[in-house]
Amino acid sequence: MYPKIAWPNNKKFAFTIFDDTDRANLKDNQLVYQYLDGLNYKITKSVWIIEGANPHKDRGVTCDDKVYLKWLIDLKNKGFEIGYHNTTYHSSYRQEITEGLNKFVKIFNQNPKVMANHSVNQENIYWGSNRLSGSRRLIYNILTLFKNNKFYKGHDESSPYFWGDLCKQYITYVRNYVFSDINTLKYCPYMPYQDNTKPFVNYWFASSDGNNVDVFNKCISDKNQDRLEEEGGACIMYTHFADGFCQNGELSQKFKKQMERLNKKNGWFVPASTLLDFLKKENKAHIINERQRTALEWKWLFDKLILGST
Repeated sequence: MYPKIAWPNNKKFAFTIFDDTDRANLKDNQLVYQYLDGLNYKITKSVWIIEGANPHKDRGVTCDDKVYLKWLIDLKNKGFEIGYHNTTYHSSYRQEITEGLNKFVKIFNQNPKVMANHSVNQENIYWGSNRLSGSRRLIYNILTLFKNNKFYKGHDESSPYFWGDLCKQYITYVRNYVFSDINTLKYCPYMPYQDNTKPFVNYWFASSDGNNVDVFNKCISDKNQDRLEEEGGACIMYTHFADGFCQNGELSQKFKKQMERLNKKNGWFVPASTLLDFLKKENKAHIINERQRTALEWKWLFDKLILGST
């Protein structure tokens, strides 16, 4: 169990969202974020820096779109955080990654402090079977028919996809495990944590599963909201706001109802890295040990097996 947290300003719990930018378009993004801003939710909006060279089903608007970029800068100025979701929507070599990171810094006048791997990109760092160790890795490989074994190369210094040193230089927090429970902190009480077996990542964090509108709304049900408050926990929700939240120019009514209910509670609603900075001070930049790593891997693997979370 995690220690009781004394949240800032006498808040009872913490809640934020990391929005993976897959399939995003400006019109729907504006609708979602205008709504969130009106409720004073300040969350993390991830981006792709450059337009990809190859078509892909996940393709969405990128920072090469000038109108979209202007909107992103306005969003940042309102207190939202801009996160990193790889350089673009398909695999990128080291040179492209370097250019993308430098462009991010030039555009937003800061490093991309927080990131999430985009699932199909080969430059993903410590991804696929590399997320696990020992028997958990073998079980994962068998269940996935070894398709993710040695596919991801971001940490492999012999690969043209290697960018581990750049990740260490530019990125503070990287998302790893996603759990089905609303209280992310209960499942990963060490976050953000360091893992000495994965030296190219400064700190890891976990998230709660809200990958599309239906899963999101289920995760923030009335019952789960009340429990998050009672437990004094923290939720970092993983989602794709492009997946069903907007239909025919209208936001999901259930999503609005749930978010308005949550907003009435005494929660701390801040971007992901603000929450993680606070937790890092609370847990004194925790370095995970072998026993804790093993327990975390088993929890994620069982959660994935039983409930199909990410």
